[in-house]
Amino acid sequence: MSSYDTERDLPLLRGVLLRFAAAVTLCEMDESRAEADLTVRPSTGEGGDAPADAPAVAEMQAYVDGNGSLPRTIRVQGGPPLAVGSTLSDAAGRTTEPLIEELGGREDVVRGRVAVVTGGAQGFGEQIVRALVCHGARVFIADLNLDGAEALARELNAAHGPVTRGVAVDVSDEASVAAMFAEITRFAGGVDLLVSNAGVLKAGSVKELSSADFDFVTRVNYTGFFLCTRFAARVMAQQNRYAPSDRTTDIVQINSKSGLAGSNRNGAYAGSKFGSLGLVQSFALELVSDRIKVNAICPGNFFDGPLWSDPDRGLFVQYLQAGKVPGAESVADVRAHYEAQVPMGRGCRGEDVMHALLYVVEQPYETGQAVPVTGGQIMLS
Repeated sequence: MSSYDTERDLPLLRGVLLRFAAAVTLCEMDESRAEADLTVRPSTGEGGDAPADAPAVAEMQAYVDGNGSLPRTIRVQGGPPLAVGSTLSDAAGRTTEPLIEELGGREDVVRGRVAVVTGGAQGFGEQIVRALVCHGARVFIADLNLDGAEALARELNAAHGPVTRGVAVDVSDEASVAAMFAEITRFAGGVDLLVSNAGVLKAGSVKELSSADFDFVTRVNYTGFFLCTRFAARVMAQQNRYAPSDRTTDIVQINSKSGLAGSNRNGAYAGSKFGSLGLVQSFALELVSDRIKVNAICPGNFFDGPLWSDPDRGLFVQYLQAGKVPGAESVADVRAHYEAQVPMGRGCRGEDVMHALLYVVEQPYETGQAVPVTGGQIMLS
């Protein structure tokens, strides 16, 4: 049994490194066999709360004072070595070429951040993963479909260097979520951004929808968001305690326009999204003292993704079969009906969501918000 605690010691270490304007990065297999320049003792706090004189703080300061520079690799006793650099790209550059050309403006807001995207192997999640990588983040692609997550990671790593890693998770299962965050902290030392995107939908009349289908939607969309926030917040709170005082971390739920207005014959989904906005506001109030911002993005319909367009299980097929669009005789009729409801005349796209995501992460004075990205279909008053 290792002597370190991934929910306490490695997030603490990441916070300490941030205090010294340094970053940690994913371990490479050859790096995992190397000796670390600095090994620090595990913290001794109880319940994930390390003492103010945590060993890592003093030991890091002593190393910098004695050597005039940061260590190249560092580990908590019993844990894996972590590459260290003045930036995340610098740390990764210990074994690879520089990752991504420098950008400017809002696009830089996630550069150097360790991000987790649930449901990241397809749909909106995949587009968010791709955009985060292009903006300089290191991304864990968390999905029930591990094969799909790992395939996407291989594609992105071949193009950009070791910037992503697939990790298995069932967001509705507490043990699975706990194991996911333990794995992430072992490799990256902490988490800066959680994008809680995983979601499911079962359409149907309240007079006919089964309890099993209702529970399934609620368990993934509502309980899954709670579980992911629960474990992410523990990690973020610990690392923020030792990070610079002006640094915040972010939890962003990808909600839906159905969280802002009811959805006919789609009550299980809309209810889970309405309820999740209550969680967003409540979590934001609680976690602000830990310097964790919690916000939601409420996209309109992503017509071109598998959720809508899958020929066997997509919403166009489900809505046609459920009779949700009166008079519709084909999938094309259902799509035309929904496109006509959007003032801007098209469905939501991944880049639309990404603009909103960068916005809420960038804002230092916004938490507990639900940002509509609906092409004018939902207008808040």
